[in-house]
Amino acid sequence: MLPTTPEQIIPELRDAVGPVILISGVGLLLLTMTNRLGRTIDRARQLKHEVATLTGKEREQVQAQVDIIFRRAKIIRLAILFAVTSALLAAVLVMTLFLTAWFHSDQAWLAGWIFIACLASLCISLGAFMVDTNLSLHALKLELEATR
Repeated sequence: MLPTTPEQIIPELRDAVGPVILISGVGLLLLTMTNRLGRTIDRARQLKHEVATLTGKEREQVQAQVDIIFRRAKIIRLAILFAVTSALLAAVLVMTLFLTAWFHSDQAWLAGWIFIACLASLCISLGAFMVDTNLSLHALKLELEATR
């Protein structure tokens, strides 16, 4: 029997608040990551034009920066993939909570595994984001060494 009164559905709404807040937080992370990806792509395009006009050691230094930027873009893409997966799993968790309540099914183990997968995906995403930050500092170091 499906819940038909507010008193029957309010506990499920209360349980769903946590995953919904998680979706919102991951959405903000995705905004940051997509902006970072856009800036990385813009910088790669800028360096592509520079590398065409350079020769010798300067060309090698700029090419090394291009290589790092391409690697960064792949890592940011990975971070975005896992952040999106985390948000999708949080949405599936909300649906699972409601469906198990509606059908009076004791599937707490399923909700637990979905939540664990959601947080694991978020951790992988944040780890990749941290790797990107370190690589961006390495690229900056190469750029600053070129000015010496």
